[in-house]
Amino acid sequence: MHFTGVKVFSATKAKEREELGETVTRWIRSNADVEIVDRVVTQSSDDEFHCLTIVLFYRHKPAS
Repeated sequence: MHFTGVKVFSATKAKEREELGETVTRWIRSNADVEIVDRVVTQSSDDEFHCLTIVLFYRHKPAS
């Protein structure tokens, strides 16, 4: 897996976590010149907070 960039999305508030998928989708659509080569989804929490993180590894598509 070769990648040229990493994009991190993270949310701790319930509403932000609910909308995180749409946020990622909007970013992917607005960056059509990249190819997602891998992703990592992580959930973590402590006594008060729950955090959801989505990390996308991407590379720029070759010019046509």
